[in-house]
Amino acid sequence: MTQPATAAQKEAPTSAAKSAGDKESSRRLLGLRWDVRSLSLLGVLAVLVVVGGITAPDEFLATSNLQLVLTQASVIGVVTVGMTFVITSGGIDLSVGAIVALASVWATTVATQEFGFAGILFTAVTVGVGCGLVNGMLVAYGRMVPFIATLAMLASARGLALQITDGSTQVVTVESVLDLGVRDAYILGIPPLVLVFAAVTVIGWLVLNRTTFGRRTVAVGGNAEAARLAGIDVRRQRLYLYLLSGLCCGIAAFMLIVLAGSGQNTNGNLYELDAIAAAIIGGTLLSGGRGTIVGSVLGVLIFTTITNIFALNNLETAVQQIAKGAIIVAAVLVQRRSLRGGDA
Repeated sequence: MTQPATAAQKEAPTSAAKSAGDKESSRRLLGLRWDVRSLSLLGVLAVLVVVGGITAPDEFLATSNLQLVLTQASVIGVVTVGMTFVITSGGIDLSVGAIVALASVWATTVATQEFGFAGILFTAVTVGVGCGLVNGMLVAYGRMVPFIATLAMLASARGLALQITDGSTQVVTVESVLDLGVRDAYILGIPPLVLVFAAVTVIGWLVLNRTTFGRRTVAVGGNAEAARLAGIDVRRQRLYLYLLSGLCCGIAAFMLIVLAGSGQNTNGNLYELDAIAAAIIGGTLLSGGRGTIVGSVLGVLIFTTITNIFALNNLETAVQQIAKGAIIVAAVLVQRRSLRGGDA
């Protein structure tokens, strides 16, 4: 005989449906929160443009200055895309600036320049990926804390860059590389470096939001143990992420070579600060599990615009750094408040 359904059994489907509905509402609320954040960042950027137009109307709104802002944002922007992936996975990379420096000086040695455009590009990218491989091996398979592993790479890469250059500037003599930085190379008024940045941004967004690799990155950052139990090779994923960060550093090093026309051991100074800060204010969680390429790009544009406005108004570099620090603190506080609101 069929047993009559108990009250608990009758309520089970209703409870499951309610739980599913709550999860769907939570997802919608989370999406709305990040949409509001992006709109807020756009609002901040618009306010900065207005401020720049008021304080230095002739200089700031000039086409050449706007092109300069976008070009400067492009170099650190490419680094920030790689940093966003690493932070989303719950890691950190303090060595990006030093890797950019090492890649730029290694790619501009006399021996490398003999191979022309291809030799410089190949060397810059190879050095970046090589450094990323070392970071990834130390973190993923050496089980070192990312902070310590990348801090060691920061010191080593800076030291090697200094040894290669002996403190001097290495001037680029390959015309095909230098030609990318001249105005005649602009496409519809857009510098080639900006187009490279746009391409890296689009690819990064697609990879993070539309591929299995991106979903695995978020899963590892959200809960590494749960990701492992779900069948994800967490160590291999982390290795790939640091390789990706190194690749972005190599591309950025080549862009910096084009922009500066030289390689110096001081290149990429404080890039790690700018990249981490841009990712944070863009909405990427320091604890991992959530990242946004669009937000990171907006963060880069905000910081670059602030720097440009300060420079046009002859404000000291110290003031710029204080402003950046204040923005970082404010962004982290907003993140913590948003997370508490989500938990509630």
